[in-house]
Amino acid sequence: MTVVLALRCANGVVLASDSQITDPGRGLTYPAQKLHPLGAHAAWGGSGSRSVLHDVEQVFSAEPEAILQSENIGHALQTRVVPILKHHYDNFIADVPGQDTGGTPATYVLTAGYVGDEPFIVDVDPNGLIGHHVETGFQAIGSGAAMAQQAHALLAHFGMSKRDVEYGVVAALRVLDALDASSPSVGGPMDICRITPDGATHLEPEEVDEVRRRVDRWVELEHRALDELFD
Repeated sequence: MTVVLALRCANGVVLASDSQITDPGRGLTYPAQKLHPLGAHAAWGGSGSRSVLHDVEQVFSAEPEAILQSENIGHALQTRVVPILKHHYDNFIADVPGQDTGGTPATYVLTAGYVGDEPFIVDVDPNGLIGHHVETGFQAIGSGAAMAQQAHALLAHFGMSKRDVEYGVVAALRVLDALDASSPSVGGPMDICRITPDGATHLEPEEVDEVRRRVDRWVELEHRALDELFD
C-alpha cells in the first residue's frame, strides 16, 4: 500500500508519504523514496508502477522549470505524463505464465508547490485526467488514499488551511502514523516536504523525529482536554 498526501496551510503546502513498496507479483515489500523535488519550489510523489514512476522522474528532473513556468501547470504535467502512461499500457503483458498476480502500469502522480506566491496541488490519474485541489486544501493518492482522506476529515475541525505550515507538517505526519498503525502495508520511514514561496525543504530523518515529538505532544494535550471535559 502506498499513500502520498498534500495539505495546504495558510502560508505553505506540505507533501508527505510513507516509504513502503508492495510487489504483489513476488510477494515482497521494501522501502523506496516516493517524494522527489520539482525544481526549487515544488515536489511530487507517485503511486503505482515503479517503471512508470522511474520514467516520470527522468522527465520531471529534466524539465522542472518548463513545467512550473507554463501557463497551466496541470496541462504541462498532463503533456509529459500521458505519453509515458500510453507507452507502458501499450507494452504491458497482463498474463504471465506461472504468475498468478502482478502489477499494472496504472499510476497516479501528485504534485504540490508554489508559482510565485500562488500555491498549487495538482494530480494526474491513470486515465490522464487532471485534478486541481488547492481550493479543497487536501489530496491523497495511492491504495491508502481513502484512509488518508478519512483521517484528514477527522482532523478538519483544527482548520489546518488557516494555520502556519508547521502545523500542517505535524498534521501530515499524524495522518501517516495513523495509517502505519492501522495498515500493515503502510510503513516508514515517513517522508515530508515543507513548501513555502521561499522554496521546498525535504525534512531529514532527525527533523521528522522532532515532528513526531510534536505529534506526541498534540495527542497528550487532547488526552488532557478529554480528561477535563466533564469537570
